[in-house]
Amino acid sequence: MTQTRQQLGKARRWVIKIGSALLTNEGRGLDHEALAGWAEQIARLRASGREVVLVSSGAVAEGMSRLGWTTRPHALHELQAAAAVGQMGLVQAYESIFQRHGLRAAQVLLTHDDLSNRRRYLNARSTLRTLLALGVIPVVNENDTVATDEIRFGDNDTLAALVGNLTEAQVLVILTDQKGLFDRDPRAHADAQLVSEGLAMDPELLKLAAPTFGQLGRGGMATKLHAAARAARSGAYTVIASGREQRVLERIAEGEQIGTLLCPDKEPLAARKQWIAGQLIAKGELILDTGATKVLREAGRSLLPVGVTHVKGEFSRGDVVTCVDPDGRPVARGLVNYSADEARRIMKHRADEIEGILGYVDEPELIHRDNLVLL
Repeated sequence: MTQTRQQLGKARRWVIKIGSALLTNEGRGLDHEALAGWAEQIARLRASGREVVLVSSGAVAEGMSRLGWTTRPHALHELQAAAAVGQMGLVQAYESIFQRHGLRAAQVLLTHDDLSNRRRYLNARSTLRTLLALGVIPVVNENDTVATDEIRFGDNDTLAALVGNLTEAQVLVILTDQKGLFDRDPRAHADAQLVSEGLAMDPELLKLAAPTFGQLGRGGMATKLHAAARAARSGAYTVIASGREQRVLERIAEGEQIGTLLCPDKEPLAARKQWIAGQLIAKGELILDTGATKVLREAGRSLLPVGVTHVKGEFSRGDVVTCVDPDGRPVARGLVNYSADEARRIMKHRADEIEGILGYVDEPELIHRDNLVLL
């Protein structure tokens, strides 16, 4: 038992994500026996003083089962209809199984739009923290009924990581139908070895994860690794483990070496910078020259207009934009001080030239370092 594994047992706030294949017994409706088992384990975590947020997949899959559909639809309106039907089953199931343990549950439906708006982000954080303080189990899911392709998270692994940032959880547990991350695809290679431990932001790990997608869910192992990297921004440890293992949550809490443990390797970002880094959809791009790229990466300074060579997209003051190097690789993300039109006019110019070009000056920087996060 490693010291890191033992530290997990001391963590007070957990985010636990359960995938569709586990919840719906591979699509054959909600697996109430499995749900009862996880509820019992979560109740024991709560009894030991831990706070738990549950991120639950399964609404679309449960809706498909109730509607008699055997394949996941592609049309957005059909997915939203299935989600609306399936949410009823999920809410009923969680309310019932947690009541058996004297616990209250609360449904929290989110879209990316809720978390990209700073005010709604803070409101969501306040609500979740209040629910935890009241001893309630928040059951979080993407609001598939209203989400569009442009504002959806894409998968509940990503949602779980952002909820971890939102609540400043110490542990993110992603339960899946695999035992963890392997050094090769275990379905094709009998000698594949489980990766027991690694760093959440290690790019080499992504090479081991094929971006596969199941019939019911949208995620694969690659999305789980990206989620771990996001969770690490707030200092959270991520465990990817099989939800079919007996007492899996309790064994993780006891420090047992189960699944793949991914550790943060950097200091946690401040809450405001976590919000900036967590934005899935940037409003535009600033293309940097080599000098500005080096200054940002090595010195962490503010971005001045003189270092920008091109501006892409349409954005307003205060929007989140991505800074990319001359080769198109993301360098940083931040809150911009000027609109896209203003940025195009002042790019390649020194800060002391802004007033002469625009007739006014709001800030000498395009992005201040306090509003800038390196990627």
